[in-house]
Amino acid sequence: MLNASNFDQNLILTGYIGPTQLQVSRRTAELLKMRYVDFERRLEEFAEMPAQEIRAIYGEARLKTLEDGILSEISLYRGALIAISGETLLRGALSTLRATGPIICAVASVDAVLQRLHLAMGARFHDPRERDNAIGQMRRAWTIRGQADIIEVDTSKLNELQSAELIASSWRAAVGGTEWQG
Repeated sequence: MLNASNFDQNLILTGYIGPTQLQVSRRTAELLKMRYVDFERRLEEFAEMPAQEIRAIYGEARLKTLEDGILSEISLYRGALIAISGETLLRGALSTLRATGPIICAVASVDAVLQRLHLAMGARFHDPRERDNAIGQMRRAWTIRGQADIIEVDTSKLNELQSAELIASSWRAAVGGTEWQG
């Protein structure tokens, strides 16, 4: 059973498991009865453009400033699932968010990711540019792997629900309990 001090722990979710990443993240938040926060979406809504566009138009310094502003806001949240890319964590968010709760990196084997991409992309998967873009996304997201105190969960052989349940149980174990009453 979780004690009262664990109810304010966030779940920082990063990594890449393929095109179902968003659904797994949201389902995990539902299972844990946590608020769902997507860092990149918050950044895009605030800036009214994607991070790549911010970087291209205004440069890396402006992107980092905007990220820091969003990070200052979400670092105050408690009992939330915060979905954030490994790349963003390594650009400065890691130490701030680590203090708010365990960081879980969801991964899958390259074969599993490629299979999931093939199913989701259909004929577009056979376009080398489309496939390279998707694989590049995986590589960027996996930059966080191997960092200290990152809990890695392998979802290679799991469906969406099983992946969400594994992530939820990993978070519960990390905060010292087996029950979450949200």
